[in-house]
Amino acid sequence: MYSYALLEKDCYYLIQETEASPVSLIKVNLETEQCMYVSKYADETLTEWKRKGDPIFDIIELVSDDKIKDWESIYNDNPGTYNYEEDED
Repeated sequence: MYSYALLEKDCYYLIQETEASPVSLIKVNLETEQCMYVSKYADETLTEWKRKGDPIFDIIELVSDDKIKDWESIYNDNPGTYNYEEDED
């Protein structure tokens, strides 16, 4: 079993928190002595604190910057999410 302590700040990971849970894309935004502030991406972005010792069933992979750029273009085009690009006048 893995834990959040193995993850690095500013990196995206595909993880499975429990054996029965779906695969999730997360990003570690901030690290303190005991905790990690993590964004979890689904239909909506959820940000939450995790203890470094909190278990992770599987760290599937560290997602490369190129793959994140591809994912962002798909995620931002999803009608259920807000597209952060604004027109310049």
